[in-house]
Amino acid sequence: MSDYQNLSENELKAVIERAEVALKNKQVNKRKEIIAKIKELAASIDATVEIHENGKKSPRTVSKVAIKYRHPQDAEKTWTGRGMTPKWMRALLDKGHDRSEFKV
Repeated sequence: MSDYQNLSENELKAVIERAEVALKNKQVNKRKEIIAKIKELAASIDATVEIHENGKKSPRTVSKVAIKYRHPQDAEKTWTGRGMTPKWMRALLDKGHDRSEFKV
């Protein structure tokens, strides 16, 4: 080990940064080894394991919802039938139209 008292502030910061990187790498490698051991042990008894990371969300797949309603004069205005009724639909319903008239 080096005599830290004789190092400049910049040299000390560099030592600390290198040490943090080395520690992080050791932790990541240890984690990978342990996960591999867990999977190996599970396989030895014909079992499988699924390991979830804490704080990491699995990617959600978002699917598009089909359009159910379309404005009679403006084809750009559509609605899936979910959520709040759009203003254009409310206006037409207030005029006495039936929602089924605008089904796609």
